[in-house]
Order: sequence, then C-alpha cells, then structure tokens
Amino acid sequence: MVNHVNFIWNIAESLRGPFKPAEYGSVVLPFTVLRRLDAVLAETKPKVLNVAKATELMPDMLRHLRLTEAAGHQFYNTSPFDFAKLVADPQDLRANLSAYLAGFSENVRDIFERFEFDKTLNKLAEKNKLYAVTEKFAQADFHPNVVSNIDMGLIFEELIRWANERSNETAGDHYTPREVIALMVQLIFALDDDALSKPGVVRSIYDPTAGTGGMLSVADEYLRRMNPGVQLSLYGQDYNDASYAICKADMVIKGQDVDNIVLGDTLTEDAFDDKKFDYGLSNPPFGVDWKDQRAYVDAEHAKLGFNGRFGPGTPAVSDGAMLFLLHLVSKMRKKEDGGSRVAIVLNGSPLFSGGAGGGESNIRKWLLDNDLVEAIIALPKDIFYNTGISTYIWVLSNRKTDERKGCVQLIDGREMKKKLSKGLGSKRNELSEKNIETIVGLYAGFEDGEHSKIFRNEDFLYRTITVERPLKLNWQATPERIDTVFAAKAVQKLSEADAVALRRVLESLGDDAVWKNRAVFHKSLKDAAKAEGIAITGPLLKTVTTELSEQDDTADVCLDAKRSSEPDASLRNTENVPWEEDVDEYVRREVLPYAPDAWIDHAKTKEGAEIPFTRHFYKYVPPRSLDEIDRDLEAVMDQLRAMLVEVER
Repeated sequence: MVNHVNFIWNIAESLRGPFKPAEYGSVVLPFTVLRRLDAVLAETKPKVLNVAKATELMPDMLRHLRLTEAAGHQFYNTSPFDFAKLVADPQDLRANLSAYLAGFSENVRDIFERFEFDKTLNKLAEKNKLYAVTEKFAQADFHPNVVSNIDMGLIFEELIRWANERSNETAGDHYTPREVIALMVQLIFALDDDALSKPGVVRSIYDPTAGTGGMLSVADEYLRRMNPGVQLSLYGQDYNDASYAICKADMVIKGQDVDNIVLGDTLTEDAFDDKKFDYGLSNPPFGVDWKDQRAYVDAEHAKLGFNGRFGPGTPAVSDGAMLFLLHLVSKMRKKEDGGSRVAIVLNGSPLFSGGAGGGESNIRKWLLDNDLVEAIIALPKDIFYNTGISTYIWVLSNRKTDERKGCVQLIDGREMKKKLSKGLGSKRNELSEKNIETIVGLYAGFEDGEHSKIFRNEDFLYRTITVERPLKLNWQATPERIDTVFAAKAVQKLSEADAVALRRVLESLGDDAVWKNRAVFHKSLKDAAKAEGIAITGPLLKTVTTELSEQDDTADVCLDAKRSSEPDASLRNTENVPWEEDVDEYVRREVLPYAPDAWIDHAKTKEGAEIPFTRHFYKYVPPRSLDEIDRDLEAVMDQLRAMLVEVER
C-alpha cells in the first residue's frame, strides 16, 4: 500500500509549477479512481462491448441491466478504450479520454462530473502534462488480484488526507479528525462485539452528512478487522459536490454499492426515506442556520408530525444540528427488527438551549421520554480543525440493555487528550489510542465514578411554573403622570378640543389626592369627566388608568371581572421545578415564605428537559491564600527593582 501511495505522490509532485499543491488532489484523486475502475472492469470488458453492441436498440433500463450483468458489477464502460489504448495514441489522448469517460454508466460518470474532471484534463493538456500523468497512472497495477478493496480504500483515504493537508481550505471543512471518528465507531460497536464477530453477520451503516466518507471508511475498516466475513453495506448523503465525488469514489473503490452514496441536501431531499439502518454516524455542521431549508422542514413538521422526521419539534433557525439528530433517529430500525445505535457529534447548545416548551427542549424531552439517549461524552476543546468550542458525542439507541434502560450515562473526557506538537488550524489537541480506550471502557463499564456518572432520564426533566403576584396600584394626578397620559398614542389621536377637556378633567382631580382602590379611582375619574361634560370609556379609560398608576404594596388588590386577583406582569416570575417534585409543595417551601400573596398560574406550566453536563462534573478549586499571593507579588516586585537598577547603571 505504501508503495502505491508514494508512487501517486510522485506523480503529484511532477505537477509542480503549472499546478499549485492545493490543486494536486483535483488531478490524482479522479485519476486514481479512473485507473482502479479500468482495472476492475478489464476482465469483462470484451463481453461488455459485445453486449453494448447487441443492445443498442433496447430501452435504457433493460440495456443497463444487461450491461451490469455482463460487467459483473453495478457499473460498466462501453468505450473501446482502456489505459493501454489511451497511452498508445498520444496525439488524440484528450479526445479519447473524453470518449472513455462518456462510456461509463451514469452512476460512475457522475463521480467525474462532480470532480469537474473535464476542467482538470483541459488544464493538463494546456500545460502539456496530460500524457505524462496518464502514462504514469497506466503503469500502476490496481487490479483487484493485486490490490484488494480494503487496501485500495486505504490508499485512497491516505490520498484524501494528503490532498486535504495541501488544500488552502480549512482541513475541518473536509473531514472529522480521524481519532474522533475512531472513538465514535468504537462506541457504537462496543456493546455488540459478540454479535458482530459471528460468521455471516449482515449490517448497514448510514451517515447523513457523509462529507468525504471518513466515518463510513473507519467503520468499514474496524468491522472488517473484527470480522473479515462481515457483509457490510455503507450508505451516505452529502450536498457538497466535491465531497460527494470523493466519498462516492471511495465507496466504489471499496467495492460498495455505487448507488448508496447520494448527492443532495439531507434535510430537504431524504435520499433514503424508505430505509432503516443498524448503525448511524454523523458530524453535522456546528452553529449553521437552516433558513434555506426552513420552509421544507416546517412543512414536513406540520404535515407529517411524528410520522415524519421532525415530529418532536424544530430548533432555533440559527442552528440546525438537532434536525440532523432527529433525522438520524428516524433512520433507526424498530426495536422488534433489532433496533439501532447511532453516534452524532454536537456542540454544547443542544444540551441546554431553549426553555421549557421551546423546540430544543421539546426534542430533548422526547428523546428522554422514549429512552433513546444512551450516553453523552464530552470531548476536549481544540480537537477539531475549524473550531475550538466544546463538543459532545451523543450515543442514541432503541435497544438498550436492561441495566441501561431508563438511564443516561454522562462521560467527562474533557481532560483526556494529547497535546499536538504543532497546531493544525484550531486543532491543538488529539485523542490518543489510550484516551479512546479509556473512554470506550468507561462507556462499556457503565459505572458511577469520577469521569462517568449515571442518571435516570427523569433527572433531566423539569416543569417551568409561572409565579404570579397580585396587582397593587395607587393613582395620583400629578403633573408628571398627566404628561405621560398625553404622551400615549391613544390620547394623541384626540381632537384638540377633546384633549383640552381631558386635561381639565385630570387636573380637577388634584395632585394631592391618592387612590389605592381601582374601582374608587374609576368612580372619581368618571364623576370629574361628567362634570366637564365628557365621557371616558374604552381605550381612553384604560390609557388614563395605566399612565396615572404606580405600583404600591400598601394598595388594595386589583380584581378582574370575576372578582379574582389580577396578576402584576412586572412581578411575574418563573421557577423550574424538578420533575418528580410536587409543584404545590415546592411553592410552599420556596416561594410563599418570601411572597405570601403569590400563586401559580397552572395554565402556563410548561414541561422541559435540560442536560447540565458541566454542573455534574464541577470541581471546586479553592482560591489561593492571600499570603501566597503576597509572596508572588513581592517576588515580581524584586525582579522589577533589579531590572530598574540595571537600567540606571
């Protein structure tokens, strides 16, 4: 494998000058795929050409079936060219390459179109590099008898990594750090080792944000090392053309079904809406809004409800990560069909953002109510290439073991890291093999300890209650309060004559009189208005009552039409009550001693869920003593004095 990688790297280095290092990948990646496919199809090529000629007049679908049968694969090439014939005719190489690419079945031709390979070939031809590159790749023996699918996949992944490192773009835009993927893969398989090691086992893995296919590849390698005979199907979707091309090419090279990798926006174009999978992996974008997808997502939520993907709710439009979480959950097999386990990387926001009754909280509560959250693992900061924020792996499952049912395991891996000798973008730390082993061991062990804590689902649920206080006001017609009345919109709409009359009414009340009962104040106001020959009713009465009032704890309680206490919106408060605590008992203990006249508006009670991860692993660090701080300050002052002495000399 190393020899093949070095061989291809040398081809890339020969491009120096006309091509920048960041452009090398656009040459060697599609050429590697092309050479591999050429070798894979070589043995059945004559048969395919014969069938192609004999089926020219057949309907496209039937012809495609006949050609795939002849090729022995789900793709084929009907062009008479292969690499040997291409390099044998240097004069017509560019035109022949186009004809060769056009001969591929559409499901493979799509890869080269998304690579924009035509542009690359034109530039190679323009810079007189096309023949040299083609001729060198023709020398590479990528026949399956020489290079297995697994080894070819490893070669291609190494080339992807190598190309990303030389790209001008942020590495994290292309892939998740390899060690993070390794941790996620081991987590979803950790409890299934016995089942996965059996002969003839069949499994499927899905990534809705596949990128270049890193997660699928690592999962594939891990399972095949565990069980070389495993029948594994890999599925993925991505909306970026270049990433999709690389991922699909990687899957083709590994011998996977070429149609299992699809281009498109997962949120609006679910390519696998009729499929369920054994395992799922995803690293969706952090903090990216979903404005462009909002109309579609909201429509699905409203129309399909829980029969669709977004039944529990939708998060704030500023961050769509939880939509991918719900999408991944929708791809789980039913419990009776064996169930599923998935792992997804999220930032800290999905743990706590949004209050009770909000979209994020409703999603969390639905996941907990359905006992889907198996574990959440906090990762070290500065572990991703394009962000230094806190990140968490959520492990979800609908086939928990008996001991895990009704429980959530939190694992603190924030300090389990290895410092990089040289930073890569925002990445300053990495997970060592020992770190991964420790985290997976904590997960599999499922015990309470310093870095692992077990909670019941209900521990993260709560009710938000609304605490009301009675409205108590006084009224006084001081010049200042009268001015606020005339600043109100309802009063500014009055005619000049009516405004003058209203001012006379208010001034007639006198600025020394104070009313502490609203009904009594209203009677005095209406009597004064009647004396002036005007009526104060409706919106005008409401405005005057509001603007002449002031909060007063010594005043009478304002009553509504049903003679019930009217709440004071300015004193309204909310309290979060733990799920299993009686609300009335909570109010008697926590509220009434400080506000005896308070009451709960039960109609406004909302249910919520929050996972305050860091609170459960908080460690108190006492501050340094004053004596210690004084000693340090004195030492610094001594150094400064010595430096000043040196300067004076």
